[in-house]
Amino acid sequence: MKTFQLEGTPRAEVGKKAVKAIRKEGKIPAVLYGSEPVALPYTGTLNAGDKLVDLGDNKGVIVTDFLVTIESVRGLIYTPEVFLVELDLKDNKKVMAIVKDIQFHPVTDAILHIDFQEIFAEKPIVIEVPVALTGHAEGVKSGGKLSLEMRKLKVKALYKDVPEKLNIDITNLGLGKTIQVGSLHFDNLELVNAKNAVVCAVKLTRAARGAMAANANK
Repeated sequence: MKTFQLEGTPRAEVGKKAVKAIRKEGKIPAVLYGSEPVALPYTGTLNAGDKLVDLGDNKGVIVTDFLVTIESVRGLIYTPEVFLVELDLKDNKKVMAIVKDIQFHPVTDAILHIDFQEIFAEKPIVIEVPVALTGHAEGVKSGGKLSLEMRKLKVKALYKDVPEKLNIDITNLGLGKTIQVGSLHFDNLELVNAKNAVVCAVKLTRAARGAMAANANK
């Protein structure tokens, strides 16, 4: 998987008024969630922008509030590709992360907020990976229409094993047939989606139905 380098500026001011001013400056508020729970009470040192969120059961997680510019995240957000994010928060804090969630304005589609999740080389992550169909389906040759039902699949794996895309061979996919998640296998990956979820299908068209009916009447 490709790596995207992103610089962020830790911020201490929170609240609606502060967020409104931030967005007017062409910046986006963001949050980094730590993956490692820490014991409470916490005896370590928090960096600029860090806060400790209580998870209960005497455990907490360090969350960092920071800012990014709209221009700096365009190549990360407005693309079908998925990336590992090398996040530089300054103050000697550099982490590897993935995008956890993005909030968009319901009318303008402007980016309102981005959540990042810190990741580690030895721990699996769950991330959506684009699907790429390869080959020419037999059902399409017979007049059917290929339909991609799921453009991304959710996988669980070590981030070093996550590919840029999931290649699915549809050469033998016949007319009226489907490929479901449960029939797929990729090395070192666990597919998290429901096994009966349809990834792609060759659907019957009016022309294909007519041809089938004509052949049946011969």
